[in-house]
Amino acid sequence: MCDLGLRVVWCPKYRRRVLGGRVAVGLRELIEAKAAEKGWEIIALEVMPDHVHLFVRHEPKASASYVAYQVKGYTSRVRRLWGYSPVVLVGEPH
Repeated sequence: MCDLGLRVVWCPKYRRRVLGGRVAVGLRELIEAKAAEKGWEIIALEVMPDHVHLFVRHEPKASASYVAYQVKGYTSRVRRLWGYSPVVLVGEPH
């Protein structure tokens, strides 16, 4: 039996303080959706104005780099394609 936990911390370019307010809410929703899709358990998630802390439990066959890539890549793609509004993030194009 394995119990793997991974701590991932990332920040925007130049550590700009852009992750506040509605952006933080939308980002949290995206991370929770991706974790649910993959069957991962979020132990801790903190979205700060200039960085994100995530501690997640995942299955043994998923590598640490795969987990980080899935979360960071997914949130980045969705935010760039759909914009910053949480209403837009649920699937309505703007």
